Amino acid sequence: MSKKPDRITAMQQIIDAVKKEFPLYDSDTFVCGIDNSCMGCPKKLMELVDTDLTYWQYAIDRGISPTFDELYSFGKLCKNVRRGLVRNNRIKA
Repeated sequence: MSKKPDRITAMQQIIDAVKKEFPLYDSDTFVCGIDNSCMGCPKKLMELVDTDLTYWQYAIDRGISPTFDELYSFGKLCKNVRRGLVRNNRIKA
């Protein structure tokens, strides 16, 4: 039987997955769509994720453990942003 990760490890796993999958630091990531065909602004979605991700990486580096609610909220945010990025063809499904 595998052991569940502690809250800091779980948050770090979410952060690592987001950094790997989301185009956070690509040159065109924070550029607004030109043709106004966006469904949910990818630029704003990425800014939101980047802000939370930066905060949590800083908190984890300082040894601050997230609560279960904070883990759930950040995971849900990332899941919803991923859905928006797929809808806007910024990442593959």
